[in-house]
Amino acid sequence: MLPGRRQAWDGTVMRRPLLTLLAAACALGAGLAAAAAQSFQTAAPHAILIDADSGSVLFEKAADERFSPASMAKLMTTDIVFEALKSGRLSMDTEFTVTEDAWKRGGAGGGGSSMFAQVNSRIKMADLLRGLIVQSGNDAAITIAENMAGSEEAFAGLMNQRAKEIGLTNSTFRNATGYAAPDQKVTARDMAKLALHIIDTYPDYYKIFSEKEFTWNKIRQQNRNPLLALDIGADGLKTGYLEESGYALTGSAVQNGQRLVLVVSGLKSARDRASESRKLMEWGFRAFEPRQVFTPGETVAEASVYGGQSGSVPLVAKKPVRVLLPRGSSDRVSAKVIYTGPLVAPVEEGRRVGVLRIQRGDTVALDQPLYAGASVEPGTLSQRAMDAALEFGTGLVRKALDRAGKGGDKGTDKGAAGAANPS
Repeated sequence: MLPGRRQAWDGTVMRRPLLTLLAAACALGAGLAAAAAQSFQTAAPHAILIDADSGSVLFEKAADERFSPASMAKLMTTDIVFEALKSGRLSMDTEFTVTEDAWKRGGAGGGGSSMFAQVNSRIKMADLLRGLIVQSGNDAAITIAENMAGSEEAFAGLMNQRAKEIGLTNSTFRNATGYAAPDQKVTARDMAKLALHIIDTYPDYYKIFSEKEFTWNKIRQQNRNPLLALDIGADGLKTGYLEESGYALTGSAVQNGQRLVLVVSGLKSARDRASESRKLMEWGFRAFEPRQVFTPGETVAEASVYGGQSGSVPLVAKKPVRVLLPRGSSDRVSAKVIYTGPLVAPVEEGRRVGVLRIQRGDTVALDQPLYAGASVEPGTLSQRAMDAALEFGTGLVRKALDRAGKGGDKGTDKGAAGAANPS
């Protein structure tokens, strides 16, 4: 192995900006540690709190354990409708017919929440959405599913396809309502991702979630989201309850230009759901201090490149890299750049090649995509031959280390997942 090539072989070449700026973040955390360490506890078995702008995770508890979503499944039903509206396949004036099935299973006789739609009536999408979101109407959900996909089962297929598209990696949907189904499961992290997607993608339609009441068939119902009645800046999203999974909520609020998204599940009562959600949201707004680490386009690190005119390429973020640090916390702040490398020329500017991961203690506070900040064209024949020989040699070393059980990346010879820690 050639001297000084370990960093390139591991897949990441660090630049001083990452070292310097993250060191500053760490110093800030150390300075705050003079105060008493801050901790937060919640009675919710599953919970997560995320800063919407940065994606920083402020709190999590069993956020990747699966549970039944109950009516929070209607968020995915809503997303399907919002996407169809945005694409022009539906409009707010599109009318759907309330089927007998929707009326029987989802109406007042079904025992759950209902918008009290009349069988065989035709309802505009603008009203169905409010029945679905504000009143959590199961009849509205089934009507939407059967009219859009022919059956609720087929609509569930659309829900799962959509879940994959927006990055929900650990959730399965079986119906549009959230009615109990053996394998209908989600995680708090996935529900938070879904909420953030809806907020970011459909800002105009999202406003419906903040409407506090809706009247249909001469029956006025209040929005079931308890956070809307509190003076904390709440403007969404959805509650849920099943006997098997308890009381749940996916919520969002804005204070002083900062938006937080939370998910709680497994609580014993509606009162507990409201109080724990409020406590978590208020703590998030007061307990953290934002710090911008990198500006858009600023070099975060450099990635190794084989066979190119340059041996490395700068990695940049397209959005500001912001991390929220807890006031008075002793949590250690660390960061690393992760990518599969070395990259092979040509490398196109703007290509996504890795992520910047910032951790606060054991919590992954931020995973932000990184992109090639420049193009790297293929090098000369001699450059490519030298890099190929080096990669062959380091590949043999990696194999030897793996066989000996002495470490080394477990990736392929063509490039392993590389990581570099600045702290």
